[in-house]
Amino acid sequence: MHTPLRITFQNTPSSDAIRQLIEAQADHLEQFFGRMTACHVVFKLPDGNHRSGGPYEVTVHIKMPGGMTVDIDRTPGLDERFADPQFAVSDAFRRARRRLQDRAKVMRQEVKSLHKRVDRTLDRPD
Repeated sequence: MHTPLRITFQNTPSSDAIRQLIEAQADHLEQFFGRMTACHVVFKLPDGNHRSGGPYEVTVHIKMPGGMTVDIDRTPGLDERFADPQFAVSDAFRRARRRLQDRAKVMRQEVKSLHKRVDRTLDRPD
């Protein structure tokens, strides 16, 4: 992986398994979209959930050329799938990939633009 990757664990001890999963997901993202200049991932267990083991929050912040950024952050609410740390990481990176796809289309100018306003008059010249 060539893109600098920073991983931060908040309110939970550092885990080699989660770190490896994040590195693999970031590497996959880099292969998909090689123009990333930096990636910061925050793996967080919200306050008060130390003993229960979830739900986990994963935030992905990606920097791209031209000062563009992609930020993925989502508070999982009552969805019990986010109690699984692997699901939380995979979901965040799936969202990041989708956002990067959208951003790449804009950069390649493949997105339809709104129609330009056409001034019309009701008077017809005879």
